[in-house]
Amino acid sequence: MENFKPNVALFIPCYVDQFYPKVGIATLELLEKLGCKVSFPAGQTCCGQPLANAGYERDTIGTTRHFVELFRDFDYVVAPSGSCVLHVKEHSPRIPELEQEQNDLHHKVFELTEFITDILKVERLEGRFQHRVGYHASCHGQRGLRLASSSELNQIPFNKARKLLGNLEGLDWVELERTDECCGFGGTFAVTEEALSIRMGKDRLEDHLQHQVEIITGGDMSCIMHLEGIATREGQKIKFMHIAEILNQAIT
Repeated sequence: MENFKPNVALFIPCYVDQFYPKVGIATLELLEKLGCKVSFPAGQTCCGQPLANAGYERDTIGTTRHFVELFRDFDYVVAPSGSCVLHVKEHSPRIPELEQEQNDLHHKVFELTEFITDILKVERLEGRFQHRVGYHASCHGQRGLRLASSSELNQIPFNKARKLLGNLEGLDWVELERTDECCGFGGTFAVTEEALSIRMGKDRLEDHLQHQVEIITGGDMSCIMHLEGIATREGQKIKFMHIAEILNQAIT
């Protein structure tokens, strides 16, 4: 129906909830501007990804069950995080008595840019954001959810974030030397392999700095948080914004 407003549940990652709540607010406001009826189920918890990544998948059965029971009745579930969405859809443990509900729900969970381009079918966003922007493609979103093409594959280049940002008046999308290199965060990898994680982050940051990027954006605040921490410790003046913040600020 032409006037149908999808009933969307907002799924907010732990680090957004605890450290970057403005990203969650921007996501809510952006979806409402695009015609969605948005709810925030207050009972939501961590999806269990940190435990699973550390080898304790068996201990995420409770969080997985809770996620299914909390979100299953919504038309869609949208999160400003490719990493958490990939975990829910492909890496969460199967719950025997909830298999059908779990399978149905997996087809309704989307990362933000994926939802806007593939479900809402937004071809062009009108707005203004007059800044020089570098985009960091997070690994789970790019290689897991296929939000953008990968340089190691023989495929036609595409990027769902660029599709949304590219038409904003004044926005200068910067082409990096290595468009899809990992930043080194990797969740628990940044803890268990600290030195390597920091070295990778410095290399990723340097690519942006060499191209005189003003703002680094991306779809996962975990990666942005990692890069921002390195930049802050090195005294760099570059700014960081989640793509939801840019889009929400740019359009009215």
